[in-house]
Amino acid sequence: MTTAPRPAHASHDLKGSPFARFVAATEIDTRLMGMAGALLLIWFGFHFYGVVFNGEGFFLTPRNLWNLSVQMCSIGVMATGMVLVIVTRNIDLSVGSLLGFIGMVMGLLQVEWLPPSMGLGHPAIWIITVAVGLSLGALIGTLNGVLIAYLAIPSFIVTLGGLMAWRGAAFLMANGRTISPVDTNFQLLGGGPYGSIGSTGSWIIGIIACAAVLYGLLAGRKNRQKHDFPQRPIWAEVFMGALGCALILGAVLVVDSYYWPKGIVKAYAEANNIIVPPEGLFISLGFAYPVLILVTVALLMTVLMTRTRFGRYVFAIGGNPEAAALSGINVRWMTVKIYALMGMLAGLSAVISSARLTSATNALGQTDELYVIAAAVIGGTSLAGGVGTIYGAVLGALVMESLRTGMVLIGFDTAVQNIVVGLVLIVAVYLDIIYRKRTK
Repeated sequence: MTTAPRPAHASHDLKGSPFARFVAATEIDTRLMGMAGALLLIWFGFHFYGVVFNGEGFFLTPRNLWNLSVQMCSIGVMATGMVLVIVTRNIDLSVGSLLGFIGMVMGLLQVEWLPPSMGLGHPAIWIITVAVGLSLGALIGTLNGVLIAYLAIPSFIVTLGGLMAWRGAAFLMANGRTISPVDTNFQLLGGGPYGSIGSTGSWIIGIIACAAVLYGLLAGRKNRQKHDFPQRPIWAEVFMGALGCALILGAVLVVDSYYWPKGIVKAYAEANNIIVPPEGLFISLGFAYPVLILVTVALLMTVLMTRTRFGRYVFAIGGNPEAAALSGINVRWMTVKIYALMGMLAGLSAVISSARLTSATNALGQTDELYVIAAAVIGGTSLAGGVGTIYGAVLGALVMESLRTGMVLIGFDTAVQNIVVGLVLIVAVYLDIIYRKRTK
C-alpha cells in the first residue's frame, strides 16, 4: 500500500480568517507582530503628541531615530545574554552594577593606570582596555555561576548581592570621582560623528544584509525540499524577502539622513583643508559602531541558540532541569558558562556606555538591570523558562528605549519613567501567562 505524496505547501492550506491564513503562510511569529505593532504605536504616539502640543513632531526624525538606535545598544547587548539566563529559570540583577564597575575599571585604565607607562594616546590603550573589560566581565560572571550552580545559592540572592556590592566597589575605586576623558580611539566605540561608518559604508552594509536575507530564504527553501518539509507559498517567500529588504534599506535611508553638526563639519573642513560650499557641507553619519556591534552580537547569539548543541542544552535545561540532568547534560557547568557569557556581554555594554559618555561615573548603568530584564520579557522570554528568542530581546530593548526616549522628550521626570517601565513589565508578564495558557 502506498500513500500519495503530500504537496509541499499542504500545511499552509488552512481554514480561517484571511489574517490567520496570512500568518500561517508567512510563518511570522505572532509575538513579533505584536511587539512591532506596539513599537509603531509608541513611535507615532510620541510624534503626534509633539505635533499637537508643540506644533512640531520630534520623535520620527532622523536625528532622534539615529540617537535612539545608539542609546538602545547597551541594553540590547545585555538583553541577548539575559535571554539565556531567564530561559534556564534564573535571573541576573547585577548587570547594571557590573556595567558600572567594569566601566570604572576601564576608565581608570585609560586615564590613570596605563598612560604613565605607555604614554598618553598610545594606540594600544583602547585595545587593552576592551580586552580587560570583557575578561573582567567574564570572570565576575563565572563567579556568579559557581556560586549559583555549585554552592546552590539562589540566583536572585547572588545577583542581588552583586547589584549592591559592585556598585559600592565602583564608588570606592575612584572615591566617587568622574574619570574622564577616556582614550580618543576608545570613544569611537560609543558612536558620534567619528564613530560611524558614513553613507557609503552604510549602503554597502545594507546591500550585503539584503543579499543575506535573500540567500537565507533560498537556502531555507532548498533545505525544506531536501528533507521533504512543507514549503511556504512563493508569494509568502517574496513577501518576506521584500519586507526584510525594505526594513534594511529603510534603516539605511534614515541613518544617512542625519548629518554631522555644522560645528563639527567646520572643524573637520579646517583640519583637512576642505573648502565648504555656500550651501554647506553635508556629511551623513550612517550606522554607528555600537549599532553594528549590537547586530553582530545578536547574529552570533542567534546562531549559538539555534544552531549549536549549547543552545539546545539551554532550552533543555529551561524546559525541565531534572530531565536535562538525567539525560546527561552537565547543568551546573552549563549554568557557569551562561553566567560567564552574561558577564562578558555586560563588559561589552560597559565599553559602549563609557565610550559614548567619554567618561566613567558611579551612576553608569544605574537601573539598567530593570531595562534589560524588561527587554527580555517584553521580547517574549518566559520567566517560567524554556522559551525565548534573541531577536525578540533586541526588539524589546528598542521598545523600552523608545518609551524612555519619548518620555524624556515630553519632559516626564525619572519617577514617572520608572512607574511606566514597571507597569509595562507587569503587563508583559501577564500577557506571557495568557499566551502560554492558550498555546498549551
